[in-house]
Amino acid sequence: MKRLLICLLFISFPALTQESIVFGVHSKTAPLEWRNNGVDQGFNIELMHRIGQLIDRRIIIRRKSFQQLVKDVHNPGSDIDVIAVVSPVNLDRKLSQSDPIYATHAKAYTLQGKALINSWTDLVGKRVAIKKGAFVDVYLSGYPQKFNRVDVDLYETGFKQLIEGEVDVVIAESFVARRLLPLYPSVRSSSDALIYGAFNFVCNGKKSQLMHEINDALRQLKLSGEYDRLVNKWFGTGREKVDLTSTEKRMFSLAILVAIVSASGMIYTGFISASLRRRKKALDAELIQRRRVEAEISNISKQFQSVLDGIPHGVTIVNRELQRLWSNDNNVHLLISEAFHYIDNQAFDLRPAVLQVLTQQKSLIADMMYQEQYWQLQIHPIANDQVVILLEESTEQHQLRQANEEASRLASLGELSAGIAHEINNPTGLILHAISLFSAAMKDLRPAANYYQQHNPFWQVAGLPPGQAIDEMGVSCDTIEEAAKRISRIVKDLKRYALPNLTQEHTPVCLNEVVEVALRLTANQTKTRQITKLLHLPSPKIMGDAQQLHQVLINLIQNACHACPPHEGSIQISTQISQGRAIINVNDNGCGMDSNTLKRITEPFFTTRRTEGGSGLGLSVCSRIIKEHQGQMQIHSTPGKGTRIQLSFALVQE
Repeated sequence: MKRLLICLLFISFPALTQESIVFGVHSKTAPLEWRNNGVDQGFNIELMHRIGQLIDRRIIIRRKSFQQLVKDVHNPGSDIDVIAVVSPVNLDRKLSQSDPIYATHAKAYTLQGKALINSWTDLVGKRVAIKKGAFVDVYLSGYPQKFNRVDVDLYETGFKQLIEGEVDVVIAESFVARRLLPLYPSVRSSSDALIYGAFNFVCNGKKSQLMHEINDALRQLKLSGEYDRLVNKWFGTGREKVDLTSTEKRMFSLAILVAIVSASGMIYTGFISASLRRRKKALDAELIQRRRVEAEISNISKQFQSVLDGIPHGVTIVNRELQRLWSNDNNVHLLISEAFHYIDNQAFDLRPAVLQVLTQQKSLIADMMYQEQYWQLQIHPIANDQVVILLEESTEQHQLRQANEEASRLASLGELSAGIAHEINNPTGLILHAISLFSAAMKDLRPAANYYQQHNPFWQVAGLPPGQAIDEMGVSCDTIEEAAKRISRIVKDLKRYALPNLTQEHTPVCLNEVVEVALRLTANQTKTRQITKLLHLPSPKIMGDAQQLHQVLINLIQNACHACPPHEGSIQISTQISQGRAIINVNDNGCGMDSNTLKRITEPFFTTRRTEGGSGLGLSVCSRIIKEHQGQMQIHSTPGKGTRIQLSFALVQE
């Protein structure tokens, strides 16, 4: 016995570990969802079970009242994951919802003999029963009407109040009303459809990923044709499902009635004949109603088709022989164009691509080109001899990828430069050490040079008299020492600039020092421009990251150099304190910018120097750094007159 229990435990373990979806149901309405002899069945339930199979989820059916289910689905912590509700076609519930799964409508119902309801205006002043939380209630929240609203918990409650004279009209959904009408013979349909709706699966917004999976599965069922088979099974002509429990009760009553009629003779035969005639009239009326509903469903199908036609991406279904079964005609010409090819310039042929997908039953996804545009081509098998072809333009995404790769290359180049700077630092130290030795030697050799110059006037060093040669060598040593120190400073600044930002903690930073470091690092670009420094003393201080501030100012100086012509350009950099804030100004007399360029100047990847190698990341990164420092950047520019950029930060008080 114990071994048997262990075996059963291992057999059932996968089912226990499989994730589940709790599907809340409430309706007693065939053919949507109802319970027969303890078994839940109906279109909604079978469709959800099929979706669960596709997404590998176990479906658990749980019954509650409609109002409780609506309350639960708004609560992220409830035990209900998904419910099926009706939503008006022009209004969405404030929940995560699926694509439409079936169309329906609602109309007005009154007592026999009452006037017909032709429009909403006929309801003015009447007492109208509305089911709380149903799709009629959702619709009225966006289109309030001038009638006396009476909220009810169920449509049955509304029909009872209608018979008892407590309301004048009940607005009910068609599937429920058709089930209730035989139970309330004094109630009749008294209008055409007032509201069109569609059944949807809905869940809490925090479970949007679950709804995304349900939607993917639902679309797969529609593309494969299985959805249509379910619709035909549960809604097809001559196969409408009924509530079997109530049917059994009616059949039992009918059997008793037949027995009484058989025993009573011809008197009851006439009564049955009259009843059959009334039933025939009711069926004829229902047939007319069904035809009207089918026409309405056809109109809704046309609306769905128009939505598919409005999708900007190309969607085409073809078979093995490349016969086009359906298409929204968007960009379908690309599939047969000789200019449409793979991104590596390999020619594209639709027929072998379709045959490959059908043979392997595996999707094909490829990047394509057409003239100067980039496209993504997807071919997915949807049947043994059919594929769906999706075409989506991806030019912008391709450009973004290229810009990102370029930024990565620039980052790698920066790391390489930092490494080279480290290698330069060692020989620079040796030069400084040797120059200090040469300078000391020159001082020691000067007396000897003066002596030889006095006693041997014809003796020369490098073509110069010894004393003059010693002077020139001393000047050369000073020049070499100053150049080596300058190289050392530049290397030090470059290493500090390339150092990774390992902390977000800000420290006091002198803006004057930021300006000096930035000018040293950009000396090669600024040497052909006139540079003016106006630095406030004492230096303004702010809380920040010196490395990031160097990056901002270097970028602004480089942009100013690009805007100014060589030998004619003028760049002025100043620091100041104004109204308790520390300010850096960068002014140039360059080409300036128009208003359209100014609006986009800080957008990532936007640049006016694309052909010259500009990445469009500089000012975008600068703007982010300034915001992280709680600073402000103001740009004033006039075409042909130059640009003024002002950076403002909170001042650190001494």
